[in-house]
Amino acid sequence: MNKRSFLALLVLLATIPVANLTATAQRDRRSTTATASPSPTPPPPPVGLPSQSPVAAPATSATPVSSGLKTSNPTKSLAELQSRITDILRKPELSPAMVGVKVVSLDTGRVLFEENSAKLLRPASNMKLYTVATALDRLSPDFRFTTSVYATAKLDASGSVRGDLIIFGRGDPSLAARFNNGDYFKAINDLAAKIVAAGVKRVDGDLIGDESYFTGSQYGSGWEWEDLTWYYGAEVSSLTVNDNALDLFIKPNPQVGKPAIVTTGPPDPLLTITNDVTTAPAGTRRQISIHRGLGKDTLQVRGSIAVDDRGYTGGIGISHPAMLFVYLLRSSLAQRGVTIKGRTRTIAAPLGGPSLDPAQRASLVRRPDVPPINWPVEIATYQSAPFSWIAAQTLKPSQNLYTELILRTLGNIQPPITPASDSSGDASSERQTQGAAVELRQTSEDRGVEVVKSFLKTVGIRPESLNLNDGSGLSRNDMVTADSTVQLLTYMSRHRYADVFRDALPIAGVDGTLRNRMKGTVAEGNLRAKTGSLSSAASLGGYVTTTAGEKLVFTIMVNNYPSDVEPRTVCIDPIAVLLASFAGRSQ
Repeated sequence: MNKRSFLALLVLLATIPVANLTATAQRDRRSTTATASPSPTPPPPPVGLPSQSPVAAPATSATPVSSGLKTSNPTKSLAELQSRITDILRKPELSPAMVGVKVVSLDTGRVLFEENSAKLLRPASNMKLYTVATALDRLSPDFRFTTSVYATAKLDASGSVRGDLIIFGRGDPSLAARFNNGDYFKAINDLAAKIVAAGVKRVDGDLIGDESYFTGSQYGSGWEWEDLTWYYGAEVSSLTVNDNALDLFIKPNPQVGKPAIVTTGPPDPLLTITNDVTTAPAGTRRQISIHRGLGKDTLQVRGSIAVDDRGYTGGIGISHPAMLFVYLLRSSLAQRGVTIKGRTRTIAAPLGGPSLDPAQRASLVRRPDVPPINWPVEIATYQSAPFSWIAAQTLKPSQNLYTELILRTLGNIQPPITPASDSSGDASSERQTQGAAVELRQTSEDRGVEVVKSFLKTVGIRPESLNLNDGSGLSRNDMVTADSTVQLLTYMSRHRYADVFRDALPIAGVDGTLRNRMKGTVAEGNLRAKTGSLSSAASLGGYVTTTAGEKLVFTIMVNNYPSDVEPRTVCIDPIAVLLASFAGRSQ
């Protein structure tokens, strides 16, 4: 969108009455503040640049973490490999931590190494392995998310909709810059073009963003309040645009003492920015705090930035993403000559119960003696990229929102709970009533977790080795064992979609969240694994081929380590490189 188009957008939006939003339930969380400085901690990466790869939490190092790994000597025997891994795990700095490790040969089935493999530990973003594996099995790599455009009445001969135009989302994550070469507006423009191609020229009613397909809170269970300002804690909505986040840019003013320049990408006409960042003298340490209240469209930015600073770039979550979706769509439709007389508004997600599209809802409330003249008519659809691509764009950059959308989609494609039949009259009726109540209380997230658990039973994973809370691993309540992760990875290595699953994983030293790790080692371009990073949990699980040509599956999870310890450099990457350089055999 050029400057002229954006100014036109602002003028247009100024004339649109905004409907009151129905707030969905959410947990009581405090405000969150983040401090940004030119220290080794970088800002959260932007969402609009395909080359960036966000992680489950802000990265703890901007530099490659493979230091000291390039000269790793190959191990020539299994005993030596086991001894060297043990030496790493006995480092003094790891003594307060809990570490779970398991390494198995895919060729022979032999366990090469394990320690605390049956202990429940927080997997961080290794939880995404469980969600994406389930989705590949249940949805297939060819599955596509569909966004529907409904009209409350058929188009007349003049191209007018004598009623509302409804955009009904079903959790498509690909309406985003990441899937469109960094273009924030292409997906929205493509949807607008489809609406125009359907013959729409005028809408007499409202433009409605319907995000009711997913039921439940807009945040994942067990998420922490301090995550929710940032892109990696973005609100979950079935009508999603640009990862439900904005790129935030803070640049110094050319004059010391003047306010800094704060912009977002894309521009968000719903967001009010309070800019209290001043431009400081050259060489001054950057001090910036950023706060967005829950459910608020106000961003507060405070602090100072040096006049010679290159600038801050971060990713922040947005509130009410469905509203931004339809605002951007309304602007795109206006540029294509479509007139909309009514308001721009949304239909919020219900707290629980089954998910219904607009036609289903209409059929429930229609009186049998009234003809269905106002039933929604589907006039256009937008289909996502195939799931194989979405899986890679979920696992490689460790995209939390996408995983949560996938989890809720899994929950919605499952049939509702049906109580077991019983011949004993009253007891059967009571059980049916209880079952219906359970179904009404369940959310899309609840049902999605049940689908994952059901799939894991087919894998053979014991239920007591898991505590699943969300889909992405951002929840601190998620718990898995090294045994269960290795079992899942082994199963997926023989799955009918094994190649798709493997290709979706980050590659050491090449791409995704492993692009800066293990460079210059035998693991580079070889090891494929999912990373995980939280404030007190780090993990790595995947596949590697040894120098002897043996294929291994492994997982390493580190929990409860001191804040000044970086487990990737202390133990995770050194162990991974040892596995890649193993010159012996498991037999």
